[in-house]
Amino acid sequence: MNKTAASVGGRLLALSITLAALAGCGQKGPLMLPKPAGAASVPASAPAPAR
Repeated sequence: MNKTAASVGGRLLALSITLAALAGCGQKGPLMLPKPAGAASVPASAPAPAR
């Protein structure tokens, strides 16, 4: 069997995509970067909730 460069390259590409997808599996945590420590999440004078 003669393997062409395209055949070997295609397999390497598929393998690298699969490994990259599997590397992302199981990653847990927030999807956003945390706010800096100095930023307050709720302002001091928050308005009353609407009814």
